[in-house]
Amino acid sequence: MPVFNQSRSRIVRLIFSVAFFLILAQLFNLQVVSDKYRKLAMDNAVYPKIVYPERGIIFDRKGKAILNNTIMYDMMVTPAEIKGIDTMDFCRMMNIDTAEFNRRILDAKFKNTAVRPSIFEDLLTPEMQVRFEENSWKFPGFVLVQRPVRVYPFNAAAHLLGYIAEVTPKQIEGAEGFYRMGDYVGQTGLESVYERVLMGQRGVQYLIKDNKNRLVGSYEKGELDTAAIAGRGLRTYIDIELQQLAEKLMTNKVGSVVALDPKTGGILAMTSGPNFNPNELTGPDKSKNYTKLVLDVRAPLLNRAIKGQYPPGSTFKPIDALIALEEGVITPRSGIACTGGYYACSKRVGCLETWAGHAANLRLAIAHSCNSFFCNTYRLIVDNRKYGDVKVGFEKWHDYMNAFGLGTRLGLDLPSEDKANIPDTSVYNKEYRNQWNSCTNLTLGIGQDKMTATPLQLANAMCIIANRGYYYIPHFVQKIDDETEEDSALLNKYRRKHNVLTHIPDDAYDAVQNGMQDVVEEGTARIAKIPGINICAKTGTAQNFTILDGKRLELPNNSMFVCFAPKENPRIAIAVTVENAGFGATWAGPIARILMEKYLNDTLQTKSKEDLERISTANLMPKYYVRKQKVSDSLRAYEWFKITKDSSYIKKYVLERYSIPSSKNGKTPKKQNKKEEIVMWNEKRTYHQKQFART
Repeated sequence: MPVFNQSRSRIVRLIFSVAFFLILAQLFNLQVVSDKYRKLAMDNAVYPKIVYPERGIIFDRKGKAILNNTIMYDMMVTPAEIKGIDTMDFCRMMNIDTAEFNRRILDAKFKNTAVRPSIFEDLLTPEMQVRFEENSWKFPGFVLVQRPVRVYPFNAAAHLLGYIAEVTPKQIEGAEGFYRMGDYVGQTGLESVYERVLMGQRGVQYLIKDNKNRLVGSYEKGELDTAAIAGRGLRTYIDIELQQLAEKLMTNKVGSVVALDPKTGGILAMTSGPNFNPNELTGPDKSKNYTKLVLDVRAPLLNRAIKGQYPPGSTFKPIDALIALEEGVITPRSGIACTGGYYACSKRVGCLETWAGHAANLRLAIAHSCNSFFCNTYRLIVDNRKYGDVKVGFEKWHDYMNAFGLGTRLGLDLPSEDKANIPDTSVYNKEYRNQWNSCTNLTLGIGQDKMTATPLQLANAMCIIANRGYYYIPHFVQKIDDETEEDSALLNKYRRKHNVLTHIPDDAYDAVQNGMQDVVEEGTARIAKIPGINICAKTGTAQNFTILDGKRLELPNNSMFVCFAPKENPRIAIAVTVENAGFGATWAGPIARILMEKYLNDTLQTKSKEDLERISTANLMPKYYVRKQKVSDSLRAYEWFKITKDSSYIKKYVLERYSIPSSKNGKTPKKQNKKEEIVMWNEKRTYHQKQFART
């Protein structure tokens, strides 16, 4: 029995010993090896406050800051500290009602905590900021906190510079934790493309929390804090004075202007009409202004310089000539007997000139924009005997188009560039069941048929002609401040020369450039002449249409113009498109001349000053946009009425805004039930649709 008791005692001691050592091991693990609980303790006691840096500044080619930072204020609220305030007085000061006040306080409590500050209203107007500062002593729990905000000192280049906005959940997810709620990120333009350069590096300030979760001071006297590092600047090719001038010229017009430096591919100016003030998308009214811009049927947010797709028309003819010269199917001496039209394909393609000899050689054909010559030139390219088949020749022509940057994205440093359209053989095989030839699409030779191009592509094509066979990818940023290897890798693609044509002798280039100079000296672009400067240019008047109410509506022609200057040492290449404005020499040509003169001479002669006044004050906005806006607003009102049954929205948009008769007799009934109101609305809607279809 004693032996048994002794064995049991040893087992118990052994169990206690093992348990004791396990406890010691766990304590060692928790206190020395593992940092899990230390992190939990830190989370409970220390609050890491993110310090946001100032974003980098964007400069123009002369060192002017065209996108900068300023300071605005957010109003922060700590709900637990709101005691004994006059709520009505506060609401009057903030221009809100008490219901909105209570909603925001509840949001602050649920989204954060009652003892932690959160945003009550962001980006206060200067007037509201002053009013609060004068009365802040009456409202405990509310404080102002600085926030860096983007500002556009020249009110220009909205489509190029872009804007920033608070990061979305989708962007946070896509960035794999790099962004967090409250971060602001570039959404469009250079702000988006160069986000990692401009954003800088966040800092952290560690603050101690008490047992009631209140912030009571710095942790470790700030020794662990890290300072925010400001973003780095971008040095661009943009000439802000030229940019402002281009935007002024495109006031109340639909279209685009692109100006490039042929020697570098640097974008000197790029504007899209209609335009908007970039400062509208920053500050306290940004959300309201963004909604207004989105609902505008003229699409002011659309950058038509890189997304507008236009038939290039006659502006394409010099490109057609260069491809034919490269292929060897024509020479500078090649000509055609044209008496006013091209008839070789059993259908007439009209020509502006009828006098004999106007297309006796390449130079004359370009100078007088002979459709016959360039339709025939296109056919010579695709029917080239060395390819043996029109489809093979057409694919070769298609490859040349892509080499010129047409039908493909050039790759500039802006998001959402369109490639426009250069049809390939599959398009015609499908449409004509494989039974087609060079006559089927011969108007491709004069920039029509299914061909479209963006203004940027046309300006780049002018750089190729100016440079006699090469170009650099168009881009805005010349260099990045404190450039790193990663930055250099980003910019290197814009510093590589792209050779397009390698077999054309100088005399052939001379013929093309001389023909384009003749367009200015004695042809359709005499309006673009600048004393003392040799300019090479080409006008274009492209057919245009739109689809309204499911029907094709023929519109006035687009006014097109491309050019470069000086001829001997090209410093600027320009493409101008003005939608529905008629002949290229009427509007687009003078716009290009004013911009060239400003850039090359840094001044404007009397004629250009007069044209600047005439063009900038002219309203060429297509009238169908007015009808389109009416229908858009009306249908939106109708959808709102279906959801809310609130007729006030209908009255606002239909009765008040457009003065549309509310019934067949033209009188507005004083009282109507819901059924009668719906009938009334349907009459209005039918009225709108009929008016829209007539436009």
